[in-house]
Amino acid sequence: MIFNPEYESMDEAARKKLQLARLKNLVETLYEAVPFYRQRFDEKGLKPRDIHSLEDIALLPFTTKDDLRDTFPYGLLACPQAEIEEIHMSSGTTGVPVVDAYTNKDLEIWGEAMARTLAGAGGSRNDTVQNCYGYGLFTGGLGAHYGAKKLGANVIPMSAGNTERQLMVMQSFGSTILTCTPSYALFMAEEAEEAGIDLKKLPVNKGCFGAEPWSENMRQEIEERYGMNAYDIYGLTEIIGPGVAFECEAKNGLHINEDLFYPEIIDPETGAPLPDGEKGELVFTTLTKEGTPLLRYRTRDVTFLRRDHCSCGRTTVRMNRLFGRTDDMLIIRGVNVFPSQIEQALIEIEGTDPHYLIIVNRGPAHLDEVELQVEVKKEVFSDETRNLEELRRKIENVMKSKLMIGVKVKLVEPKTIERSMGKSKRVVDNRKI
Repeated sequence: MIFNPEYESMDEAARKKLQLARLKNLVETLYEAVPFYRQRFDEKGLKPRDIHSLEDIALLPFTTKDDLRDTFPYGLLACPQAEIEEIHMSSGTTGVPVVDAYTNKDLEIWGEAMARTLAGAGGSRNDTVQNCYGYGLFTGGLGAHYGAKKLGANVIPMSAGNTERQLMVMQSFGSTILTCTPSYALFMAEEAEEAGIDLKKLPVNKGCFGAEPWSENMRQEIEERYGMNAYDIYGLTEIIGPGVAFECEAKNGLHINEDLFYPEIIDPETGAPLPDGEKGELVFTTLTKEGTPLLRYRTRDVTFLRRDHCSCGRTTVRMNRLFGRTDDMLIIRGVNVFPSQIEQALIEIEGTDPHYLIIVNRGPAHLDEVELQVEVKKEVFSDETRNLEELRRKIENVMKSKLMIGVKVKLVEPKTIERSMGKSKRVVDNRKI
């Protein structure tokens, strides 16, 4: 289902015309209303009138997370404070948080973006959405909530946690869509199995999962345990929250709501724009935001863009699922390693579960040492010691081949690695201690 065909299936030339008009309006607003951006423009000798085409966006300055922290709380506000109706802040960060301020129009657009997201998964007004993203300052809960309302669906505002009650509600109210982090979806499935609940017999048949990286292996695990279709969604607090991009039923890349958020891929080292299909850092400009609009925000997420035909009928550009982030990249003995690479490598290995922990230490010879703890399936862990040793060596060999570094693998029992109701912690880097 396409929620808004006018914009999601728009002719490319018409979309570019709309994007340019919105970009010009944004640049004028930022120059006139936000001293931070006016100073950046003046430093570059730029005026709003210098923007004539979408390609001219490369002339404009970037915005970084440090900029948002340095201007906390209202330094990037582009409208009178009295017009702000809602405030959200980043979760899980230390130090000064990142603030996103929303006007009434911003909240409407957020609901629109998330309604498109839910519809992309096959959702409609006939669905019951069990929303297990955290409510509050975290954008996940209210973003999905506003989207479900805009879609016309019934929404159950569960928030995260209290898994026993989550399962009771899922059984009692016939939830058909589940929204939460993929790791919490698996945690719920494990708890359901312990309680003797067969999720495949429940009406829940689709899920929208995001807020953390996850692999095809995790998708397959979720789909198998629930008997559902699991879809990837993407967003970030700085831009608006969830709803920036989403998978459709083709599951072939995430459609970006590019009438609302203009995407670029850049070389993370030089900042130079990269062509479609080339992997680099994802950058977004908020084309319609009123509260805290951002110009060329560097997400630090690594992906590439593609514009080939999608069977769903949407014409929007798609981003590939994330390869990782430039700022959570591990440099181990001079080799760049993303945690998501390790998860992808585990897909090849039968008998493992999609739960792992990477522990990095500085060895006695000042060399980096990596331990990879991997959960194995119950039936495998109870197998003969010889078979477990073979599995351990196989994982080490795959990691060596994929990552080009040696990794010490430790096989652990099911449910040994700590579960999270929010974003899973995948890395413990003791080199920073």
